Amino acid sequence: MLKIKTLLLVVGVFGFQEAFSQTIELLGRIESNGDIENIHVINNTAQSFTITDKDGHFKIPAKLSDTLIFSSIQYKLKEVVVTQTIIDNEAVFVTLNEHINELDEVVVGKILTGDLLSDIRNMDANAPIDFYDVGIPGYTGKPATQSERRLSEASNFSPKAGGSLGGAGGSVSIAPIINAITGRTKMLKNRVKIEEKESLMQTIKGRLAGDFFASNPLDESLQTDFFYFCADDPNFVKHCKSQTDFKALIFLRMKYKQYLANLEDNKN
Repeated sequence: MLKIKTLLLVVGVFGFQEAFSQTIELLGRIESNGDIENIHVINNTAQSFTITDKDGHFKIPAKLSDTLIFSSIQYKLKEVVVTQTIIDNEAVFVTLNEHINELDEVVVGKILTGDLLSDIRNMDANAPIDFYDVGIPGYTGKPATQSERRLSEASNFSPKAGGSLGGAGGSVSIAPIINAITGRTKMLKNRVKIEEKESLMQTIKGRLAGDFFASNPLDESLQTDFFYFCADDPNFVKHCKSQTDFKALIFLRMKYKQYLANLEDNKN
């Protein structure tokens, strides 16, 4: 009986740890009286980042007890700790208060003459401020996908407290070595490439599908399958990434002929 109770306790502890560490995609919405587009949403715990759309909506990976920071020059900084209720609802709603900077006094400096070129030369101009100047945390880089973050973690030889190789000069995590041996790093690299190709395919589809199928008719039920067929081509990224619409359409036209030929062969 004692062994059974001990086993149940161990299972319960591992179950709690698993639930505690589970990451979900959290849906959110900002509410305020002002502009709610391009507000920085930072998961300070996971070091991930996104921005709000024009309606104040956002998506960000998070888990229980993560700290979310909402940052913008026009609003007061706000922190929200992810609770179990937020995890259960998979959603968070945040109200931001406007940040008002009051000036002690207004000092009139240079007197304008009306001569634009002369006034510009005499002006003591300073660079415009950003969120770093006013002490607000922010992030200006491109948000990494979940697979890109996992790949970075799997291949990063950063110092670790445990599970490391060390010497007089410090310690280095052995996780990247294990990940390379087990093939996890290679798997994550392939996943990043697949997601990049999927994203490019969706972009090309959204931008060119209307014009393309207007002159290259295809049953609506087959159109998505056609774009996946194009994405499977080893030269898809080469011909469609950072290329003009004209070049991308030439590639789609070539794949269109192949796709129709495949359909005809399957009928026969």
